[in-house]
Amino acid sequence: MHKVRITANGRVQGVGFRFSTKILADSLGIYGSAENQDDGSVKIIAMSEDKRLLQQFVEQVKRSPAPFGRVDSFQLERDESITETHRFTTN
Repeated sequence: MHKVRITANGRVQGVGFRFSTKILADSLGIYGSAENQDDGSVKIIAMSEDKRLLQQFVEQVKRSPAPFGRVDSFQLERDESITETHRFTTN
């Protein structure tokens, strides 16, 4: 399982960013979560057996899956210690 931790900054809260990220994840079979952070960013945990689909997910998150969202900065960290899940949730 390939696992990443993403932090997206920009216009990512209050614009449907987490909901759109879940729709994208579900369409690609990506598991994990999207959660608003107190600093205005969104933390995303994403995992997949298929590295290509995970890369596609990451690239689309960089461009903002939300029509009114905007990602100004983006941090990506591979983290194999993330606990596996078999669904995508928003908190």
